[in-house]
Amino acid sequence: MLSFFFFFFFLIPLFFNFWLVQSVLFISCFLFFLINYDFDFFSLGYFLGIDMISMGLIILSFWIGSLMVMSSFSIKYFNNYSYSFIMMILFLMIFLFMSFSVMNLFMFYFFFESSLIPTLILIFGWGYQPERLNAGYYLLFYTLLASLPLLVSIFIYYDVNNSCMYMINMSFFCDFFLLYFGLIFAFLVKLPMFMFHFWLPSAHVEAPISGSMILAGVLLKLGGYGLYRVMSIVSFYFFFFNYFWISIGLYGGMFISLICVIQSDVKSLIAYSSVSHMSLVMMGIMTMSVWGGSGSYVLMLGHGLCSSGLFCLSNIIYERLGSRSFFINKGMMSFMPSMSLFWFLFCSGNMASPPSINLLGEIMIINSLICWSSFSIFFVMFISFMSACYSFYLFSYTQHGNFYSGYYSFSSGYVREYLLLILHWLPLNIFLLSVNMFILF
Repeated sequence: MLSFFFFFFFLIPLFFNFWLVQSVLFISCFLFFLINYDFDFFSLGYFLGIDMISMGLIILSFWIGSLMVMSSFSIKYFNNYSYSFIMMILFLMIFLFMSFSVMNLFMFYFFFESSLIPTLILIFGWGYQPERLNAGYYLLFYTLLASLPLLVSIFIYYDVNNSCMYMINMSFFCDFFLLYFGLIFAFLVKLPMFMFHFWLPSAHVEAPISGSMILAGVLLKLGGYGLYRVMSIVSFYFFFFNYFWISIGLYGGMFISLICVIQSDVKSLIAYSSVSHMSLVMMGIMTMSVWGGSGSYVLMLGHGLCSSGLFCLSNIIYERLGSRSFFINKGMMSFMPSMSLFWFLFCSGNMASPPSINLLGEIMIINSLICWSSFSIFFVMFISFMSACYSFYLFSYTQHGNFYSGYYSFSSGYVREYLLLILHWLPLNIFLLSVNMFILF
């Protein structure tokens, strides 16, 4: 694993070559597949090591990272500080790689928080409206404030257990509720959990396309990954208090789904749908069952690809029309008929239709929730139904209807944009052919 760290570290001097960095990030995904992996921890060395959860999320990080560069061609075209942009992406990839591969709880906290800095610079430096400053402060202070109890809890854990090797040494027994709350609260805000989700829509809407892609694709998954890791440390309290978090997830997913269908901004709707999907991820982990944990892992990978692809589509329209409003972005099927196919494919993936791995993840989570409590079936039915409603709303409003009379003629789409969307869509659907790799435990 240390070899991969140096591999990306020595990419930093190549920041001046836009496409070389993108190609090397793309190749690194395939290099990871060449590792002789097992379902237990492997590639152990120094303070690094990965298992199946880490490996999937690291590959997702580099895949989304390479597509971030591909989607941000306008930054290179208009020479909008493209060298600094590439450096931010490389630092972000290094921090994410280290977050998913460290074995030490404090080092995980360090890199978990470090990933905020490049993200914040991306929003501040390449965001669209002046409101991006407010959105960046929201992101920073929500995450930092929730992470302070986590830092204190890590120090207490070290004091009692004389070790922070949280993946190997599981002898710690938590008998203090506030310690349990401190360990998981930062990850619930990062997911984000309903009532602590207000930073997410503003950060998504004001971020550039690359910022939205990495936020939806990977940074939200840090919350789910953290819950996986601390679950074994404080499993006693997970068993007794998971009903509280699952209840919030059920109600939150229901209300956020209703909020989605009244949005007038394309990016805002996609951002709120992320909150709804990540509430399912949280509930699957909290059931502490094999199907729930595996389903959450599948849905994290599927949502990372699908949501990132939808943000790319919204950016393709924004670059041509200068607006993300539903009232202006209408009748796009007349102007970009080939792009309408991808709108249909990604909207259907967003509502978890076959053959996307979102379907597999939601089926596993719904099964685990109904086994946990049969009353949850009514809420889950409503969340799934509303997921289809806002996905139909997104597709029909943007593609059908009378188009805005102020349109100019423009191209139907560049080859780079179609390649970008295909590279999102293919892994989202092809991985369904290898279901056994997602059964984690």
